[in-house]
Amino acid sequence: MATATETGVSPGAASSPDNVRHPGLALFVIASAQLMVVLDATIVNIALPHIRTALHFSGIAELSWVLNAYTLVFGGLLLLGGRAGDLFGRRRMFIIGVLIFALASLAGGFAWDKGWLLAMRALQGVGGAIASPTALSLIATTFAEGRARNRAFGVYAAVSGAGAAIGLILGGVLTDYLSWRWVLFVNTPIGVAIAFAAPFVIAESPRASGRFAVVDAVTSTLGMASLVYGFIHAATAGWNNDVTIGAFVLAVVLLTLFVVMQARGAQPLMPLRVFHNRSRVGAYTVMLIIGAAVFAMFFFLTQYVQIVLGFSPIKAGLAFLPISATIVFVAQVVSRLVHRLQPKLLIASGTVFAGLGLYSLSQLTPSSSYATHVLPSIILIAMGMGSIFVPITLAAVSAVAPEDTGIASAMLNVGQQVGGTIGLASLTTVASHAASSYASSHLAAARSSGFAAQVFTHGADAAFVTGALFTVVGLAAALFLIAVRSEEVETSVPIAG
Repeated sequence: MATATETGVSPGAASSPDNVRHPGLALFVIASAQLMVVLDATIVNIALPHIRTALHFSGIAELSWVLNAYTLVFGGLLLLGGRAGDLFGRRRMFIIGVLIFALASLAGGFAWDKGWLLAMRALQGVGGAIASPTALSLIATTFAEGRARNRAFGVYAAVSGAGAAIGLILGGVLTDYLSWRWVLFVNTPIGVAIAFAAPFVIAESPRASGRFAVVDAVTSTLGMASLVYGFIHAATAGWNNDVTIGAFVLAVVLLTLFVVMQARGAQPLMPLRVFHNRSRVGAYTVMLIIGAAVFAMFFFLTQYVQIVLGFSPIKAGLAFLPISATIVFVAQVVSRLVHRLQPKLLIASGTVFAGLGLYSLSQLTPSSSYATHVLPSIILIAMGMGSIFVPITLAAVSAVAPEDTGIASAMLNVGQQVGGTIGLASLTTVASHAASSYASSHLAAARSSGFAAQVFTHGADAAFVTGALFTVVGLAAALFLIAVRSEEVETSVPIAG
């Protein structure tokens, strides 16, 4: 799942035409790398039931780490990846990030146990966190400002939006006809080809001076990891468990330390001044909430249509295509309305649509049909996402200082990734408790043929209704925090739109 604005572009002039070797091929290479990184979440989602069986994951809470290991590291190191490109050369770091991602994918495909797979998924996150921000920055330094750069950003945004749909279909095909391992193997030849081609078509950017801030990034990532571990550990050991409590305490300490470091540092990784604008805080809050609710939706629903409804991986991938089509259509409509209607009303309506869709999914039963129940629900959710992406980007970059435009837009993607990680951790905890409670209270039916499907569906329903409650918080944030007016976004320029 990705917004049109993936990461911010660090300030800097575009390369002169003399330094641009092959603009068309450069865009192809950059867009291909972004596609590889974006589709990774959904391509793995489709394979989750097969991964669970092959590597003996004990339950949905433990299985969620297959996604969380990637998104947690990706979101946590995203700003550091952009800083690395500025300091050490964007093309160089782009190649390094792509190769790390490709080689981690290869090693993950050969996983013999769940520990190795999760380690390689985390390493994929490191590669993605380097490749994604440098890819977008390379567009800014490869194409001259104006029509050429706008067209390049448009291609980049289209690839980012299409990545989810391509991942769903490709994941289904690879899992059905080859093996779940190929959802990881497929990245390797693509990544190696991109890394080989990059030096021939992309010029290196000048290096900036400054502080790398690796300690800042590690502190925040470990804090988030501890928070996520606390949620997931609570699913199996309970909230009063010493390890659960310890994980939450450590998370508070590390995240507080990170904020103090950003407040006092001369060159902070995340300048706190970007949070001084109320509308921007509202935009980040809504993105975090929507990321939390919708990312978990994909996790549970891809398993529901395969485990309960009996869809093949290919059919499951195709079942989610209406989401991408609806997002693209609604986003186009909203982009024409955003200068006429108040952005907060568009964002608020998006949270309502998403909430209604999630609440509808919470009524699923093992006998529900795709056409009459699942499809209308996911279209509502897609309408919500399409309604939010454009105005929330404009709200995030409205009235921002030029030197902070990159970080302001990058924080949207950080919020989405971090929200998705926290949301999946918390909702799998809810689902695990609900499923365990249902199984314990229906022991007499434990040997019936459809009992496992009933238990899973009950847990998923609890997660969906909790996700719907999340969107209520998002609605409040949109209405009470976002104050930017439609006339103010006329001069706001989204980074990739």
